[in-house]
Amino acid sequence: MRPFRYHRPADVAEAVALIDAAPDGAYLAGGTNLVDLMKLGVQRPDLLVDVNRLALDTVDPLPDGGLRIGATVRNSDLAAHPLVRQHQPMLSRALLAGASGQLRNMATTAGNLLQRTRCVYFQDTGRACNKREPGTGCAALHGQNRDLAILDWSEACVATHPSDLAVAMVALDAVVEAYEPDGPHEVPVTELHRSPGDHPERETTLARGALITGVRVPPLPFATRSTYVKVRDRASFAFAVGSVAAALDLEGDIVRDVRLAYGAVAHRPWRAYRAEEALRGRPFTAELAARAADAELAAARPLHHNAFKVPLIRNITVRALTDLAGPVNR
Repeated sequence: MRPFRYHRPADVAEAVALIDAAPDGAYLAGGTNLVDLMKLGVQRPDLLVDVNRLALDTVDPLPDGGLRIGATVRNSDLAAHPLVRQHQPMLSRALLAGASGQLRNMATTAGNLLQRTRCVYFQDTGRACNKREPGTGCAALHGQNRDLAILDWSEACVATHPSDLAVAMVALDAVVEAYEPDGPHEVPVTELHRSPGDHPERETTLARGALITGVRVPPLPFATRSTYVKVRDRASFAFAVGSVAAALDLEGDIVRDVRLAYGAVAHRPWRAYRAEEALRGRPFTAELAARAADAELAAARPLHHNAFKVPLIRNITVRALTDLAGPVNR
């Protein structure tokens, strides 16, 4: 591991100034992703700026009925928070589906959103990876790509985003609050992560040196009827092979509104706008849910080892929505 300097700033402005002046610096909160990558030699920061003691660790109700979640709120605390469990159960379920209890006790809201891919070629410094070392190629494109993208990938990168929480945040139209070198900034979570294009090393739309300070979740009354379904290779700590965050608003059997987002299918958490549109205003049935998923997945381009993800995502979409609709509408 490369030797590094360590600093604990007094406030957000100092933290951002320190990273702005250190091109190879990094923020340290829970460290559950960063420290692993440092051990592997994938990330080699020369400065760690510890943000754990900044006042960014509360969950606060907003006047409009939404929530503001501080950047350093631990995943375990967020999953167990009564307001989250009552008003956005998909958030709680997404968090509980991720990692182990020990890791959830350390991992933070911002760190979870900014996780880096678990593609094995990204983590192996002896293999070609444009995300880790631009211009070297993508070994996963024609290699072991079972767990990788079926949507929106490029010849430069077929990696997927690993966060469960980010999928739920995308479905809920959450907004990231950040402090950049030129001051405060906001970006919807749907616009936080980039498609890979020719520059997969550019993973977010935040300015270099930006520090996420919190996430604002707007009010969504029907999010009380929401869920998160995750498929993985084992029931314990494992990243998703495919996942769906879903919220459903029914008036009788008519879909008045719906939110859907997919995980483990693209370089970014995937909001399923086409599927939502196919569902709204129609009587809910499992067949309708399947057709809606097919509308979203029509653009899928499976790789050599992951064509199974197309029917998998269709099936868990049907499962999530029929569970939310209840037995009368199945």
